[in-house]
Amino acid sequence: MDFNGVYHRANDNYCYPLNEKQLIINIKTGYDVKYVNIVQGDPFKSGILGGGDKWMGDAVNIPFKKRLKYQLWWTTTIEPEFKRLKYYFELITDKEKWYYFEDGFVSEKQMNLEGRSRQCFVFPWMNSADINMTPSWVNDTIWYQIFPERFCNGDASLDPEGTLPWRNKGSVKNEEFYGGDIQGIINKLDYLKDLGISGLYLTPINEAPSSHKYDTTDYKKIDPHLGSEENLICLVEEAHRRDMRIMLDGVFNHCGKHFAPWRDVREKGKKSEYYDWFMINQWPFDPSKGAALSGQYYSFAFFDNMPKLNTNNYKVREYLLEVCETWVKKYRVDGLRLDVANEVSHVFCKELRMRMKSINPDIYILGEIWHDAMPWLRGDEFDAVMNYPLGESIKDFWIDKGLTKEDFEYTINRCYTGYMQQTNDVLFNLLDSHDTRRLRSEVRNLDEYFQQLAVLFTMPGSPCIYYGTEIAMEGGHDPDCRRCMPWDSIDAGEFRDRMGIIKSLIHLRREEPLLRNRNFHFPNRINRPRVIEFLKVEWTDKYVEIIINCEEEDIEVPREGRVLFERHYIDNVLLKNGILIRKIGD
Repeated sequence: MDFNGVYHRANDNYCYPLNEKQLIINIKTGYDVKYVNIVQGDPFKSGILGGGDKWMGDAVNIPFKKRLKYQLWWTTTIEPEFKRLKYYFELITDKEKWYYFEDGFVSEKQMNLEGRSRQCFVFPWMNSADINMTPSWVNDTIWYQIFPERFCNGDASLDPEGTLPWRNKGSVKNEEFYGGDIQGIINKLDYLKDLGISGLYLTPINEAPSSHKYDTTDYKKIDPHLGSEENLICLVEEAHRRDMRIMLDGVFNHCGKHFAPWRDVREKGKKSEYYDWFMINQWPFDPSKGAALSGQYYSFAFFDNMPKLNTNNYKVREYLLEVCETWVKKYRVDGLRLDVANEVSHVFCKELRMRMKSINPDIYILGEIWHDAMPWLRGDEFDAVMNYPLGESIKDFWIDKGLTKEDFEYTINRCYTGYMQQTNDVLFNLLDSHDTRRLRSEVRNLDEYFQQLAVLFTMPGSPCIYYGTEIAMEGGHDPDCRRCMPWDSIDAGEFRDRMGIIKSLIHLRREEPLLRNRNFHFPNRINRPRVIEFLKVEWTDKYVEIIINCEEEDIEVPREGRVLFERHYIDNVLLKNGILIRKIGD
């Protein structure tokens, strides 16, 4: 047996309560393992620990598995009668059987040795307070990310000096201002409602000198060029009236150079009461050496003008938590997104969750983390993270033509076996953002563009499109990905066809529950290397089948079931470099 392919631990995404009754257990093995049984039972079934009684569990087959590139991921659900579980595994290949315990592998011969210790895996107790609970509404939400300064100018009286005329096309720079504001978003709420959007994620709106607002000057003030507190309250009220949620962006890893405590430190040095609000290694600063790059103080990505806040400091945490309380209590926002969340202290993230959930148990707390985020997703910090790994995995398949549908299956399964199922339900899925090239500039043609979006809208989690995605807006790396929304062209109907496709995908996602379901698998029935096929199922005879032909040649896919969405599906037989979504057993 391939012992190196086997892995399990009795915590995190390998063993966790889904709710107060069900315990999810997952194990990885090599492909040589054909059957896995879990031998399980109550730890005290045969008496207390150390009492001399021999513990015997009940063997249960683990039926479900997903394919990873080099391993199999087996999963099952157990309902412990008394909320605790003791267990080990039987691993069966074509030639042998091994037993897998917390301290290693045991052969059949060793299992029969009298007195040999067996250090089983144990999940000690399913405490209700420790169960990872995520807000259910998020799975039903279609997000739309807005970069306020470039979305819509609704109140020209707020425009900063030097504001440029609104650009209907063409590149932009960070130092340029075009006058987008909160009133502009309010003015376009009906447009977004018609598109099918049910959640808005706004990049920062607090006072800051830049167009992007990630260099905060005042966390307790709305940037006057974007609007006022009254504007924000109006936006939230009007969005809620249209059954749309609002999520604000919290920049708590760092501030801007004009933040009052930082100015006080620059003036007074170690005598400043705010000196410990920042991570300063040397005083006085020597700007000739590049203060951040030379380590005189820590900052965001070595930018001198974005000093890092010390969220290990109680006073800093209290200040920022009071800011968030205002957002939730006064503005009644539905979600908080933390910028550069992986550099903020865990203690702050834990306190944030407790304080915000005590105000609104249903609030959505999202972290910007681009890598494996399990340490933040144990149920005591974030509900979810921005699912960049999924987005990059999807795009890779269209960039690297040497990848096969099996490679696609492996990487998608990897993205959804890394976290708990309740986390997968609310992952923030995206293909581009204000930090990346726009999807349209990543692909060769609109066929590839809509194929990737079809995957996005059929994956577990909560899909988000970046403003302009509905018209296939182009844009390179930051800041070119932050172009002005071309309202004149939209109002003239130039993008009617593109918007129609996006509307159809959004409508389908909202109306078909199976597309929001966490259960999916790849049947691999179509024998073509770059034809993606996967099923969204509910363990019944009803399922939704998604087929995407990424090859140059047509494939034959005879009509079956009820077609929910199609692109280049010709005469109900041929799929030409297109998309087919259909429901079987309806």
